[in-house]
Amino acid sequence: MSAAEPLLPLSGAPVAAERWCQRLAAEASQTRVLLLLGGTETAAVPGISAAGATPESRRYTAAADAEYLLRGPHHSPQVPLPELPAGVSPAVIARAVVEGLALEPWLVDLGVPVPPAVPHLSLGQRPARCLSTGQALGLERTRQLWQLGRRWGERLARSGQPILLAECVPGGTTTALAVLEGLGIRAAGLVSGSQRQPDHQLKARLVAQGLEAAGLQGSAEPERVLAALGDPMQPLAAGLVQAAAQAGTPLLLAGGSQMAAVLAVALAATEPSRRPELAAQAAVVTTAWLAQERSSNLSALLARLGERWGVEPLGFAAALRFSGSSSPELQAYEQGFVKEGVGAGGLAALWQLSGRGCSDLVQACEQACHVLRQT
Repeated sequence: MSAAEPLLPLSGAPVAAERWCQRLAAEASQTRVLLLLGGTETAAVPGISAAGATPESRRYTAAADAEYLLRGPHHSPQVPLPELPAGVSPAVIARAVVEGLALEPWLVDLGVPVPPAVPHLSLGQRPARCLSTGQALGLERTRQLWQLGRRWGERLARSGQPILLAECVPGGTTTALAVLEGLGIRAAGLVSGSQRQPDHQLKARLVAQGLEAAGLQGSAEPERVLAALGDPMQPLAAGLVQAAAQAGTPLLLAGGSQMAAVLAVALAATEPSRRPELAAQAAVVTTAWLAQERSSNLSALLARLGERWGVEPLGFAAALRFSGSSSPELQAYEQGFVKEGVGAGGLAALWQLSGRGCSDLVQACEQACHVLRQT
């Protein structure tokens, strides 16, 4: 890890954190990047998400971000990046890292309203129902995705290469809150959101409706919680994390609240004796904007996971900031309009772990914004 720009620690024992960073730094350019695209009808609830300025535009967010991640700003897109209340998609950060480190992301469509117009693996899924129904995924679908994730985790672990797991699921912070609450974690007020000021009351009402409709009280089994309240990214990601970590593969869970929920599901489904091993292999890594947000608290959320399952979860934030940038699109990050997504925080951290400076990444993002303005 670069001594000049270390990752910002959020959670975890210092010795385990340093060991994890050393392993990722040694193989940063060899890291496998998986972007899981998912959909949930929860995103259509007015005021629940800003990953697209309107419910209709959020139908295209995953397809647009995926296309930009693979093609970049010089490509004429079939699905343009969605208009946001302010700023530009974090796919700009993710693309700059992917291009700079010569990484080749794998894209998986787990059920999005509009499929991406770039090479990807489609599982023939559909978006989840709104979590307020208490029947978001269904038990059979949940089990199928979980087992598929476990098989992928076992196969990917054979190479020994680190895995960076990213997501793009509009409405996913609300399903994350629902899943955490269903597992018995008091997460209200700790979970972030894509809005500048997340509407915690609206999220809480939807979660309460879903819990009541599903008949869930207290702490329930992970599969049952996901079936009732989750989105299609979560069971596959949790199964993959569980299997790969048990095989000794380091995982970078690129995101905030949504990846904390994935880690929570994986811990809940793992036998107690193996939970410390899983927690030492899988780290939740996000942006500084989300980590330092006043209206959420990822560090406290990870601490509650640790208390619930008797482990010390690893958590970091990338050091990337845009406070000195002249780009108005990037300044919007400093103003709280954009925080995280498309694995931006985890990829920025991987950039740092590879020995590169954040100033170079800022310049790459500024250049991308300049191209987007021109086109």
